[in-house]
Amino acid sequence: MQANDGAKQWYDEGMSEKTKNPLRVYAFIDSQNLNLSVQKLGWKIDWRKFRQFLADKYGVTKAYMFIGYIPEFEPLYEQMHDLGYAIVLKPTFDLTKPRPEESTDKSKPDEEKKPVKGNIDAELVLWAMKELSNYDKAIIVSGDGDFYSLVEYLEEKKRLLHVLAPTGHYSNLYNRFESYIVRIDQHKRELAYHDFRKRNHARQNTK
Repeated sequence: MQANDGAKQWYDEGMSEKTKNPLRVYAFIDSQNLNLSVQKLGWKIDWRKFRQFLADKYGVTKAYMFIGYIPEFEPLYEQMHDLGYAIVLKPTFDLTKPRPEESTDKSKPDEEKKPVKGNIDAELVLWAMKELSNYDKAIIVSGDGDFYSLVEYLEEKKRLLHVLAPTGHYSNLYNRFESYIVRIDQHKRELAYHDFRKRNHARQNTK
């Protein structure tokens, strides 16, 4: 899936005419970590606002979003693409479905029968390294400590701009990178999704 050029356009149009050779800034977004973290605090990200936020505040010209692929969510992936994200999909596996090699032993504990998510960590690190020659600075959007080595490497190479942690509950491994941390929950007012249709429907029902 290709990235939407509209995202770059937002940034280019807002640049000063005196600005030459602007920094090429790429964002690499762990969508599940971001989604689940803010939802635990009772709100949802407005993805249109978030893409604009990345462009306006940090000059992000390309925003890679890493998502576990679920076929019935394809319209959502297309919508995210249209909003200016470069979507990278990771296959997911539903282990609740019967498999030919699956044991019929019913004595196994329930923990071993839970579905397994499509872990996107490897893809995010891979793309951050593949694109290294194409950006000057990188933003990692995740509070997951699994990206510690990537963050450390980018900082050593002077390529790290920020780590955007969804909330204050990010990995302790990032404590040494405190000066790079930006908490997304502190921007809730400008980034929260509001479903005005539901709000208007609720008002009509109370009349």
